[in-house]
Amino acid sequence: MAVKDYASNVFINCPFDKEYKDTFLAIVFSVFDCNFRARCALEEEDGAEVRIEKIARIISQCRYGIHDISRTDLCEINNLPRFNMPLELGIFLGAKKYGKPDQRKKICLIMDVEEYRYQKFISDIAGQDIKHHENKPEECIKLVTDWLRNASKRTTIPGGRLVAERYEVFKDELPQLCDAAGITEDELRFNDYATFVSVWIKNNLR
Repeated sequence: MAVKDYASNVFINCPFDKEYKDTFLAIVFSVFDCNFRARCALEEEDGAEVRIEKIARIISQCRYGIHDISRTDLCEINNLPRFNMPLELGIFLGAKKYGKPDQRKKICLIMDVEEYRYQKFISDIAGQDIKHHENKPEECIKLVTDWLRNASKRTTIPGGRLVAERYEVFKDELPQLCDAAGITEDELRFNDYATFVSVWIKNNLR
């Protein structure tokens, strides 16, 4: 059975920590502003579902995937890195390689913080075209918009500079949107943010 909106769903696989938050929010905005739908593990909180099964299910519903594998820092508590992002990238690539015909149409953007750095910790993807963003949200916006325009061949997708400018305007208005909804920015969940972005874009068409 075909997945509804499969061709417009974009799976976002990235760190969800405080340090990456600004970049994550910028990526989500960019996806929606390019007329795609951002999907990620944060959209559902069901304690009855095994997390990896949820991630695999969401990945199966998305033709596109954005994977940031830059978080290789050691945890201060156990002195070990987190491997969630490479694992989810592997699931995405596995679905593309071995899945049904619609899954084999998957396309992904892989990002790291520095050019060629990934070769030191995940050399098996050395043949992939990996982009680097230097921990700059505005650079991620450019990478995402350029990639979506090229991968989808949609001529209506704007350049990264325009999307970045629109994102700055949205950020300035976000506190007012939160006040109107009776929540604080710290209380924002993924679905809240996605709704605010979608409504703002609808009311501020290019």
